Amino acid sequence: QVQLVESGGGLVQAGGSLRLSCTASGSTLYYYAIGWFRQAPGKEREGVSCISNSDGIIDYQDSLKGRFTISRDDAKNTVYLQMNELKPEDTAVYYCAAARRCATVAVSYYWGQGTQVTVSS
Repeated sequence: QVQLVESGGGLVQAGGSLRLSCTASGSTLYYYAIGWFRQAPGKEREGVSCISNSDGIIDYQDSLKGRFTISRDDAKNTVYLQMNELKPEDTAVYYCAAARRCATVAVSYYWGQGTQVTVSS
C-alpha cells in the first residue's frame, strides 16, 4: 500500500513559480502512474497532469501546457509539478494520487492530503 505526501505549496505572487512534490512511502513509486489534481473553493476537483510509470505524459488541461511540467524521480520516490507563470486562478489545494494507469488515477484509492497554493494578484 502506497502513502503519498504533497509538499511545496505556499503563497506566491502572480507570475511566480512553485514546485510541488509528491513523495511516496510504503511502496515503490516506479509501479504507479501519478496524477496531480486541484480543487479551488466552491469548485469541483479537476485534473492537472499525469505521468505514467512508463514515462508517458498526459496533460489533462490544454490551458496548463507550457506553464506546468510534470516529472518523476523514481530513485527519490517523488513526482514533481513545476508551476510557472502562476495566475490567481491557479489558487487551489493540489493533490496527488497513485494508480496503475493514468486512465484510472482519478478514481484511485491512494491520495495525499493536499498542499495549498495561493496566488496573489
